[in-house]
Amino acid sequence: MRETRRAFLSTAAAALVLPLLPACAARDDDAVAAAAARLRSALARDPLLPDLVRFATLAANGHNAQPWRFVARPTGVAVMPDLARRTPVVDPDDHHLYVSLGCAAENLRIAAAARGRAAELALRDGAGGIDLDWVAAPAREDGLFAAIPQRQSTRAVYANRPVPNAPLRELEAAARIEGVALRLVTAAGQREQLLEFVLRGNTAQMDDPRFVAELLHWIRFDAAAALAAADGLYSACSGSPTLPSWLGRRVFPLVFRKDAENDRYAQQLRSSSGIAVFVGDRADPDHWMRVGRSFQRFALRATVLGLRHAHVNQPVEVPAVRAEFARWLGTDLRPDLVVRFGYAEPLPMSLRRPVGAILEA
Repeated sequence: MRETRRAFLSTAAAALVLPLLPACAARDDDAVAAAAARLRSALARDPLLPDLVRFATLAANGHNAQPWRFVARPTGVAVMPDLARRTPVVDPDDHHLYVSLGCAAENLRIAAAARGRAAELALRDGAGGIDLDWVAAPAREDGLFAAIPQRQSTRAVYANRPVPNAPLRELEAAARIEGVALRLVTAAGQREQLLEFVLRGNTAQMDDPRFVAELLHWIRFDAAAALAAADGLYSACSGSPTLPSWLGRRVFPLVFRKDAENDRYAQQLRSSSGIAVFVGDRADPDHWMRVGRSFQRFALRATVLGLRHAHVNQPVEVPAVRAEFARWLGTDLRPDLVVRFGYAEPLPMSLRRPVGAILEA
């Protein structure tokens, strides 16, 4: 009886509120778009550190948790982990966290070089992050800088068009970082085989209530929640409908179903042009950050080439599946990232937290 009454009250409340949503939602969507545009505004010709950090935060990162801190140093800046923003269920050993630090460090290095500040990168002791030390040098753009504000993880169905060989070679060249290997999977048969690993990993995760609860924690169902948090997975950025948070949380268990999610991933992978697999030479924070740098460069070059990308990391996030996936790849090493790529229209841009909340003097 109590559950029936609660369901009735929820339905009644929705009936009263939903007719009022379009105008409110449009205003909030406009506010999100404006905030995203400010975040991605042009970098000053002689930027201060906060502006460089702003560009660094446009890097890819798991669940848009933004697990980083930036600490000003006399000779540069340190990119440090923010362990309070871990995702311990999907990332129990902080692998994705350190990959995210590498992504941010590479964005920062590219942006600084474009404004006449070359940076030497060094791993901090104890896997504490990355130091960037400024070195005077002429301004230099390697073709990736302009893509920093435009790059996004586009979680949509792609156009199912092959990528010519020349752009594929450009992607490989851009991702070339010492200690990281990249494998591109473009043949249809191999992509179908890889899809099986994605579906097995996704099934295992969806059968884990802890995974579902952690994912739900990071979902922002409406623009107001996205603006308030400035982090997490905003529904519109994944091409999903937006709903008031109270309603989204009630609807989520009804629509987030294993079979439906597996069907969605199958459609997305089959519409993609190819899949990129990144493998570090060692399983340690140093190489995870190297993988992040390599992936970020890949993603920026893809953006320059008019390609979209999105992570499908289930094969590397579930240990049992990861071991079999490594054997399928023919390696004894740990596969780090699985990324699909192809042609698609952009989705709304995600937000980032204010620089003042993450930069320490």
